Amino acid sequence: MKITLTTGGAPHYELGLVAGLVEQKVLVEVIGGDELERAPIMQNALVNFKNFQGKPDPGDSRLRKLLRVLRCYLRLMTHAAVSNSRLIHVQWPYKFVFFDRTLLNLYYKVLGKKIVFTAHNVDGEARDGTANWRSRFSLRFLYRIVDHVIVHTNKMKEELVAGFGIHADKITVIPHGVMTAVAETALTRHEARRKLGLPAGCRVMLFFGLITPYKGVEQLVAALGRLRDEGEKITLIIAGRVKECEEYWKEISALIEKLDLKNDIITELKHIPDESVEVYFKAADLLVLPYRGIFQSGVLFLTYRFGLPVVATDVGSFKEEIVPGRTGFVSRADDPIDLAKTIRAYFESDLFAHLESRRQDIRDYAGRRYSWSSIGETTARLYAKLLGQPADSCESREKFKIAI
Repeated sequence: MKITLTTGGAPHYELGLVAGLVEQKVLVEVIGGDELERAPIMQNALVNFKNFQGKPDPGDSRLRKLLRVLRCYLRLMTHAAVSNSRLIHVQWPYKFVFFDRTLLNLYYKVLGKKIVFTAHNVDGEARDGTANWRSRFSLRFLYRIVDHVIVHTNKMKEELVAGFGIHADKITVIPHGVMTAVAETALTRHEARRKLGLPAGCRVMLFFGLITPYKGVEQLVAALGRLRDEGEKITLIIAGRVKECEEYWKEISALIEKLDLKNDIITELKHIPDESVEVYFKAADLLVLPYRGIFQSGVLFLTYRFGLPVVATDVGSFKEEIVPGRTGFVSRADDPIDLAKTIRAYFESDLFAHLESRRQDIRDYAGRRYSWSSIGETTARLYAKLLGQPADSCESREKFKIAI
């Protein structure tokens, strides 16, 4: 059995999936770029990495960028035509989203391929407020032409059935795995705080990841202002890159100025490299996800990797993934007053009082529920079912060749 799977949107997820599939003795053909090629798992004997994307050069002219993208598509389509792989597992569209969802998948079907698509977001354009007839049409086309869809939660499955009319039997729920691809060292909480210039005894909240309107950062700033007015002293770290929404950040900056929170907020408005991620998660007492809309968040599984509790708003599938009092708490969405109340409740809880010992409890819980080993096994069984091969046969499984 030979399978092709394309990457490009979430390297930490993709690396975890490859590791899980390798553990199941699946031969994995990975199609990606420089970012994935450097990962140690790509040197495994069961992995055959093909670099069709390379690394974009910001200094290239528009013409050179276009030619690079077209060359990537040509190599991908040529490979699909000559490969005896019978199944293609698509993780994300590459550059031309409409083309990827429609004509490229139609091309795969003409070649006789089975297609599995992982819907990390059921409708990302609707979430971002950028939906139009083209995005809606291409999504409907995608969900109908593929042979199977993987989603991460039951709520996502329900939304896919209700919103796009996809039959439930065509959808499999496979959880998002813990972000084990992000390195963790023996760095202590004290050392992490020293690196960030934080006092040892202060209470620290963290917002981590891309900064964009649906993330609701302004709700968190407003909640912090309310907590400060009520006599609570908490430091907020905002760490992440502003993603093509500079006006949105200007509004947040104006709110910080208005509430006089400059001395209570530390901003790191940049891409945080993997080797620095643990510094922020080990220095913090709490991760806050004040999102206004989301289907699933990889940041949640990053915080579980470091055993950090989370307060999240009740959007998407957060209620499915957060165990109250054990891994965190959930507040009402678009309600900074309730968000402030929930943050205060956390800092008054046993979870915070015994944080250092409870961190390991969170790690253990996440390791059992969201292990890549389990995800790899479930995914391999799905491949076998679609290709009509015995799911429990090691001989059959070793014949898989998956291009991710």
